[in-house]
This record gives sequence, structure tokens and C-alpha cells, in this order.
Amino acid sequence: MQYEFSDESSSPLVMISLAAGEEVRIESGSMVFHNGKVVLEGRMNSNGSGGIGGIFRAAARSLVSGEGFFITTARGTAQDALLGISPGAVGQIRALDTGKMTWCINDGAFLACDSTVNYNMKRQSIGSALFGGTGGLFIMETSGTGTVLVNGFGSIVELELDGSDSLVVDNHHVVAWQSTLNYSIKAASGLFGFTTGEGLVNEFSGCGRLLIQTKNPSEFVGGLMPHIIPLLPKR
Repeated sequence: MQYEFSDESSSPLVMISLAAGEEVRIESGSMVFHNGKVVLEGRMNSNGSGGIGGIFRAAARSLVSGEGFFITTARGTAQDALLGISPGAVGQIRALDTGKMTWCINDGAFLACDSTVNYNMKRQSIGSALFGGTGGLFIMETSGTGTVLVNGFGSIVELELDGSDSLVVDNHHVVAWQSTLNYSIKAASGLFGFTTGEGLVNEFSGCGRLLIQTKNPSEFVGGLMPHIIPLLPKR
């Protein structure tokens, strides 16, 4: 299995080459094209659990982590199968290697992964869930070995901590981080950060890599609303 990125633009396309029998999991709705040698199958996003338990697990993922209730499995039927995918958000894509390192992925950032990669819901503290903006009550934590693709809104920037300093990141800009990092929630300044307008932030410490996105989805939507509301039909 090979991943090829079309370019580094704000609307990238990932082309995935599959051999016969190879599978890749992709976020529902992310397929752009395939060459007729790929079979797509929608499955509950339950990470291998079947029956009633699988239904509840898929529903829980959808409610608490921002993922879809269904995930698509693409399987190659020939040695030259080709699949093109693209995220819903306008922004860059990064490939993360799992196995030696476990990654925590923010809600809405997952795009695709090898069939050899699993991901589980990891419970956060109530304080982190309510105020941190890093995935709600649960976050995705990878396991297994392979490649995971994540997408961000705007450009994705990688930062690395060596244990000597901490990094303070606005909670809406976090994409993914290595599980070796610790993080806590704090006010940006003043009373809950209201004096600067930054609100609450995540402070990361320890050793590991952190991926952030340059654009804030909430601010983007908030900026559009004054232009959309006048266009809505009046009662």
C-alpha cells in the first residue's frame, strides 16, 4: 500500500495504491474517485466489535469524538487498484507512523488508516473534556502498526518538545499529539482569558511531537454567520 499526495495546497488529494486484497479505512464521504478496481464497504465505526455492542460503540464514537457513525473500508481487487480521497476541511494532510509511537488524535482530524492500525477511545478527565477542546470526553488513541492520515484546517505545523519547555496552544488549533506528552488546561490570561479573548488553552509538556492547525474552525464559522443570517428565510 502506498500513499501519494497530489501537492501541498490547501485542498490536497491523496492517491492510495492498493494491491489485490489490501484494505484501507477511510472517513465516510472522503472518496473522490477509484479506477474500478476497488470495492467500497460501509461498516459501523466500532473498531471490530459486532452485534449490539458494536452499535453502541459506533454511536459513542460518533457522539463523543466527532467521527461518523460509519467508516468506509476500501479493498483492492487487482494489483493496480487506485483510490483518491480528500478531507471535508480545507487544509493540509499529514501521515503519522504508528507502532513505536502512540498518537492521540483530536475530533474531526482522522482521515484514513491502514487496516493494520486500530484506534480506541481514551477517556479524558472531566476538566479536559469540558474545557480543553481536545476531543470531548474521549479522544482517539492509536494502536497497531502502520500509517494514519490526519487533516487540519489551514496548514499543519509540527512542533517538538524536548522536556525543557512547555507549549501553550489555543484549544481549537490542536490536531494530534504523541501520547508521551502531558497536557493541562489553563486560562490564557485574566479571568478565564476573557481579557485577551483567547479563553482557555492547552499547556503541553514533556517530550514528543505536537501537530497544530493554523486556522480556527469556530472562528471561521463565526465570521461567516453575519453574512449567512441575512440570507436565511424569515418567518
